[in-house]
Amino acid sequence: MGRIILQLTALVLLAASALARPVALDVSVTDAHGAAIADAVITAAPQSVSRESEAISQRVPRTHVIDQRNETFIPYVEVFRPGDSVIFRNSDRTRHHAYSFSSARQFDFVLGSGEDSPPMVLDKIGTIAVGCNIHDKMITFFYITDAPWFARSEKSGKVQLDLPAGTYAIRAWHPLLPPGAREDVRIVSIAADSPKEVAFSLQLMPDPRASMDRERVGY
Repeated sequence: MGRIILQLTALVLLAASALARPVALDVSVTDAHGAAIADAVITAAPQSVSRESEAISQRVPRTHVIDQRNETFIPYVEVFRPGDSVIFRNSDRTRHHAYSFSSARQFDFVLGSGEDSPPMVLDKIGTIAVGCNIHDKMITFFYITDAPWFARSEKSGKVQLDLPAGTYAIRAWHPLLPPGAREDVRIVSIAADSPKEVAFSLQLMPDPRASMDRERVGY
């Protein structure tokens, strides 16, 4: 009898371990022509609260640095959680500007060569487009999400999320989606030890970074 109880306990523990082990979700993002898309933000939100998602949501806020280098904001897209902070850094020899009129956060910084802005907390969920009044082609986008899991696609257009077994709303966002366009969302059920793939095809606008400044001013 004791041996049977031990065997049943071992099976229960083994099953619990399998359920807790993260499962790979491979996501690919392409445009309407099938070309891979970089800088797409993929988020995964569980349909019910889990211990893992609660633990992630209680993480310590972090500070992100957005560099201004070679008249470019780096990175082009950055993902934040509510409560995270951002610092703008000017690594160029010219003066730069960083501003936004977004409802999620409005700000205006003018930075001389080698200067940093003060840390600024981003506490609202949403998207923020940041520009430079001095150099028109300079632009960066902030995506602020409370989703427990997220990733940003590289040039390959692919990301991998390691998720506990469960059902998730998987969303795809990109800064070049047309105004008013909704994020593409898929409901995906993930079983233990059963990797899954999801593909998104997004209709995007032309990249404004390909255009030149209307004027170039040196300082």
